[in-house]
Amino acid sequence: MAVKTSLDPDIAARLKRTSDGLVAAIVREHGSGDVLMLAWMDDEALHRTLTTGRATYWSRSREEYWVKGATSGHHQYVKSVALDCDGDALLVTVEQVGAACHTGAANCFFDELPVTSESPTTGEQG
Repeated sequence: MAVKTSLDPDIAARLKRTSDGLVAAIVREHGSGDVLMLAWMDDEALHRTLTTGRATYWSRSREEYWVKGATSGHHQYVKSVALDCDGDALLVTVEQVGAACHTGAANCFFDELPVTSESPTTGEQG
């Protein structure tokens, strides 16, 4: 995916991308801090997000850019974007309007899996 972009070269130099040229974008809600979803950005999607204040992602399935809410009306207004210490993930803090998940759920992490672990202090299951 070789897309011409206007992303600040200093920011671009700090990104560690997948072989597809993508960086994981973890999205959280500004007010609650809740994690809403995981999406993917390339340099151009990040540039558009930073310059428009509207969360813009790369759709791996459709192979196109999408602005969150453009078709659903469930918009994400960007409050901040932070790059992690390794440069391989972004934390996008947004004001979420409507559901974040394409299923209509408030967030994409509603299918909890069972965890069985021992407590580090007592050795008990819990």
